[in-house]
Amino acid sequence: MSVSTGTGWQPDRFLDHYQLRTIPLSDDPDGESPVTATLIRRAETGARIAGHRPVAGAVLYVHGFTDYFFHEPLADFFTDRGYAFYAIDLRKCGRSREAHHTAHFTTDLARYDEELGLALALIADEVGADTRMIIAGHSTGGLITALWLDRLREQNPDRHALVDGLLLNSPWFDLQGDAVLRTLPVTMLIKAIAAVSPTRVIPQELSSAYGESLHESAYGEWTYDLALKPMGGFPVTFGFLNAVRSGQRHLHHGIDVGTPTLVLRSDKTHFAKTYSASTDRADAVLDVRQIARWSGCLGGRVSTVPIPDARHDVFLSVTHAREQAYREVDTWLTHTIRPATDSSGTDASEPTRKESFL
Repeated sequence: MSVSTGTGWQPDRFLDHYQLRTIPLSDDPDGESPVTATLIRRAETGARIAGHRPVAGAVLYVHGFTDYFFHEPLADFFTDRGYAFYAIDLRKCGRSREAHHTAHFTTDLARYDEELGLALALIADEVGADTRMIIAGHSTGGLITALWLDRLREQNPDRHALVDGLLLNSPWFDLQGDAVLRTLPVTMLIKAIAAVSPTRVIPQELSSAYGESLHESAYGEWTYDLALKPMGGFPVTFGFLNAVRSGQRHLHHGIDVGTPTLVLRSDKTHFAKTYSASTDRADAVLDVRQIARWSGCLGGRVSTVPIPDARHDVFLSVTHAREQAYREVDTWLTHTIRPATDSSGTDASEPTRKESFL
């Protein structure tokens, strides 16, 4: 009998040895109901829970824009250290997107609080209400999770108390590009257009350089579904960009995520319309100087680490860069997260680690 039988978990059609669970959501204020989110876990996690074997903690991973969960090595990394690993495809993203949805569209990043809160509750119900959790977010997911934890700390302190740490992978903390794009007149123009035509697409040339750097069909080594993560990205709408800019402005005034935070980023940026070897060893999406600048606004204990030659998604970097990224996470878990977890009385036992971080 399948572990998922009777629990709402079903086999994932994109990844072998993974299961998914659909999370129904409230009516969409942006007019694209029905909407759902999708929680993903390793089948091994389900087996461990069914066998009542303890876990060292749980991880909830949140993807970025033009993205979905396919990061099996990241799940392996945490599972090898005793964590129950989960990921979520947010509404209108990845596995959760339906034909009537505008991809990755929202007019308020706080909309995602609903599925993140439900996911946290489902995970706590599975692994135990006292199990400590790490939230991980990439790019837009990094901004979303930081703002969510700040609100959760105020609105539901008991639930927030279960979160031990925040791991951010190249979070989108500011609008990249020419300085004029961040001026008040441009900001007000974006806001005005978003108010009357939120799904209107921003006129811009989409670059496939980053996608070509990643995908095995071009110059990369990674296999993922190009329908869910197109080579050139999804079009950006005014409503979505206004939501992001609003969230970024809130961050810039200072928030408090209420947990220790590790921010990983590349050591350099390389913007280009076409692929070159330089694309493989830099952030081709965001300005890493902005990530460094605004990370201090997260509140509390924040460690920001530049990873030489890392890509925008540091865990999809060339081998030596992603190995360093995993070492940094391992150090953070050992010296920052685990001591706090151990002192709380949680079972911190873990299986033997593999030699390689890959």
